[in-house]
Amino acid sequence: MKSFGLWICSLLVLAVLSASCVRDEAVSTLDTELEKTLLRLSENGSLSYYMLPDGSNLAGIPAGIGNPLTPEKVELGKLLFHETALGRDALNPENLRTFSCSTCHVADAAFTAGAFQGIADGGMGFGEAGQGRRMDPNYAEENIDAQGARPLSMLGVAYVTNSMWAGRFGARGDNAHYEDIWGVFDPTTELNHLGLDGLEAQNIEGTVVHRMSTDAYLLDTLGYRRLFDRAFPEFAGEAKYGRVAMSFALSAYIRTVLPNQAPWQDWLRGNKSALTEDQKRGAQLFFGKAGCFRCHNGPALNGNTFHAIGVKDLYEFPGGARRTGPNDGRNLGRGDFTRRPEDLYKFKVPQVYNTSDMPFYFHGASHQSLRDVVEYFNAGVPENDNVPTANISEYFHPLNLTEQEVTDLTDFLAEGLRDPNLRRYVPERVLSGNCFPSSDAVAKADMGCE
Repeated sequence: MKSFGLWICSLLVLAVLSASCVRDEAVSTLDTELEKTLLRLSENGSLSYYMLPDGSNLAGIPAGIGNPLTPEKVELGKLLFHETALGRDALNPENLRTFSCSTCHVADAAFTAGAFQGIADGGMGFGEAGQGRRMDPNYAEENIDAQGARPLSMLGVAYVTNSMWAGRFGARGDNAHYEDIWGVFDPTTELNHLGLDGLEAQNIEGTVVHRMSTDAYLLDTLGYRRLFDRAFPEFAGEAKYGRVAMSFALSAYIRTVLPNQAPWQDWLRGNKSALTEDQKRGAQLFFGKAGCFRCHNGPALNGNTFHAIGVKDLYEFPGGARRTGPNDGRNLGRGDFTRRPEDLYKFKVPQVYNTSDMPFYFHGASHQSLRDVVEYFNAGVPENDNVPTANISEYFHPLNLTEQEVTDLTDFLAEGLRDPNLRRYVPERVLSGNCFPSSDAVAKADMGCE
């Protein structure tokens, strides 16, 4: 009887070990097949093509032309990005110094807006992650700082050559062929003649558009002058504290905001248990059958190309958006910049990390769940009748994914590409001591700060 019991126990142990081996073999097979796919697509023949550098490894992060990355610039930019005291050009006195870059690029919302439309000056409130931001009734609508498209995420923009949905800023890349129209149709693109990359040029203009500037109070009373002095010893006179210096500091910081703690990055570095089996199948779909990689590639899983996928514009958002409408040129995407018919309704390819933290998707905020986005691409049917069929991207067509494949792909996007610790890029405090991202009375009440 005792021998029989031992025999049964031995069988059970063998069964458990066998099942474990099967599971290990299945996971190993998924890993092996995924690695093969990635190596085939990699531009350098290595998994390193998809790896993001550490945010502190400044030498490994792409820098902008004329703006080498230094710890001093990054430190200053990190503070300025969240500093509401920079908002000194508000149109109403009661709104002075109550908004910041982070008002519309919220860390908890993947560095994009928590509300469907970003509002800086002329907005009030914040909520928990920016979703409570709304128009201040003391402002006329035409006076608020609200844009006609959702703010793009700041994640991974170190890998962006031409910034904004239309790619209008930046002297390199696709814009190098359009020097003759810089500043012609859009006066702000005159900045491209400075020869800068998109982020640096955009942020110069951004300080104007978003009503931000330095003054004696910010520099001397709050103590930012010494930080500018450390960051820009080569700048002469007042230029050291001007818009170019502000932009260079902001851009240096933003370039370090990388989602390098996502499970996907951990998997690429060798921890094959960082992704679940479902997420590995989703990754295989991303780089295979679903074809996502054709637009979203490289370390940041973004692209410096423009595509029309026929989504709705922001003015069509239920309840209405502010300061936009059917005739808003921003609805035309890349075509509004180039004035070429073939570029109409084409928008920049965004990055796809931390998309599960985003409450809205696409330039018009027309979708509100990540699975809905995947299902939209799977169906391959444009929702905006204004977009000519001839302009629709060749990659936008029915994908014929099964329900399980949609689930696996969504899981990879939602969890495999989610960096859970983006708050490491947020300072504990800013020199003003103000609440941030916003410091109007309603926002402070929302956030429970003084």
